[in-house]
Amino acid sequence: MSNKGSVTRIAVSATLVVVILVYGFYDAMFSANVKIDAVTPATILKKETESNAEPAKEEKKTENTKAQETQTPKTDNKTTVTTSSNATVKGKVIEKFISPYSAKNSYNNVYLKNSTDLDIDIKSMLSQSLSYKIQKNGKPQVLIMHTHTTESFMTENRDYYTDEDLTRRTDENLNMVHLGNIVADKLNSLGIVTVHDKTVHDYPEYNNSYTRSAATVNSNLKKYPSIKIVIDMHRDAISANDTDKVKVTTEINGKKAAQIMLVMGSQSGSVTNFPNWKENLNLALKLQQTIEVMYPSLARPLSLMSRNYNESLTTGSMLIEMGTDGNTIDEVSYSAELLSNALASLLNTLG
Repeated sequence: MSNKGSVTRIAVSATLVVVILVYGFYDAMFSANVKIDAVTPATILKKETESNAEPAKEEKKTENTKAQETQTPKTDNKTTVTTSSNATVKGKVIEKFISPYSAKNSYNNVYLKNSTDLDIDIKSMLSQSLSYKIQKNGKPQVLIMHTHTTESFMTENRDYYTDEDLTRRTDENLNMVHLGNIVADKLNSLGIVTVHDKTVHDYPEYNNSYTRSAATVNSNLKKYPSIKIVIDMHRDAISANDTDKVKVTTEINGKKAAQIMLVMGSQSGSVTNFPNWKENLNLALKLQQTIEVMYPSLARPLSLMSRNYNESLTTGSMLIEMGTDGNTIDEVSYSAELLSNALASLLNTLG
């Protein structure tokens, strides 16, 4: 009886040990699973964050040199709402009309924003004739080129932009070359022979674009000494804040157009190599007046700066900003058509 009780007690004890071991084993597995489940999402989130941050860093690097000469909006690197096309929303596109009529210096449909210490008499300059005439003799009279050739536009009308809305493209259908084609085709169709040089000066390197474009202008002037007018077509960039960009528009004949702006340099401030700036400005004032008469509000106030912009290379050089990086390619294309009409009208009076 005693031996039987001992056996029973041993069996019970062994059973308890087995139960305890099994319980410990499952408890350890359960704890390990909980720990894995808790760590995995955080690890994935960290990887996604790092993956998203890299393209944003690269985009900021790409735009950094551009910000040195234009007020390009800063890139927002934080992750935001994504669109259905998997593009990341970077900020708003704010539509704005910049009135030329608030300019402090104006006369007879000419509106001037003077950022120099020069005293500009618009009336007196408009009364002066230019030193050259535009001839319809089969020889080139106009050169169109682009210092910042790859400057581009939105491909569709939206009140926001994404990381896929590139501000610089090599696609000629979406950058400054497309607008140059519109103007050149119009002038050539009217017998004003125009050369459109499509050389890319700002890619793959942006810095020293003006040095490279000066070489392009001089090369064309040497090849075609009959050229009198040189037009450097650009695209502006206006920021509302660190993330939002501004598009400038007006309505012409019931259709939305991107506003344009003539930017002229001068021999003022630290600029000492621009003796012919007054004749360039005279031409620009006449074009500004023609645009305003034909298409009121299309042109923002003419901007006079203490800069050169390669305009010292001829007595008929102009820099024209076509919209901003917030405008659509359709809006600026329409503006290029209107500009070409105004240019043709003015140049026909210079014959």
